[in-house]
Amino acid sequence: MKTYLLSLFTPSVAPPEDLDLGPIMAEIERVNDEIRAAGGWVFAGGLGDLGSATTVTVGANGSPLLTDGPYAEVREHLGGLSIVRSDDYDRVLRWAERIASATGFPVEVRPFVDEHDPGQQPTTQ
Repeated sequence: MKTYLLSLFTPSVAPPEDLDLGPIMAEIERVNDEIRAAGGWVFAGGLGDLGSATTVTVGANGSPLLTDGPYAEVREHLGGLSIVRSDDYDRVLRWAERIASATGFPVEVRPFVDEHDPGQQPTTQ
């Protein structure tokens, strides 16, 4: 099975106060349940707002430099992610389409380099 990252990109502005997230989250959970039933579930989660980010770079002298906030100022940012496994790329695309449809946000699908490389295999506990 190949492993894929589904990246959900969200606007960098706060959602409207009157937005009802209930139906959106219910549909996302239905997609997650389908992924689990297909044996493709690895991990999924939303990310904190941009203000909670810290960017770590290496300064000119080789010392770490920590900066509050994201690395770049952008109109959209990574707002959540799912890691899934499947032998069927079209199935992965359908999951991404359902997430994009439920949220109204773009979802990027990207395979991991090689799932047999060290650190690429999900561990079971």
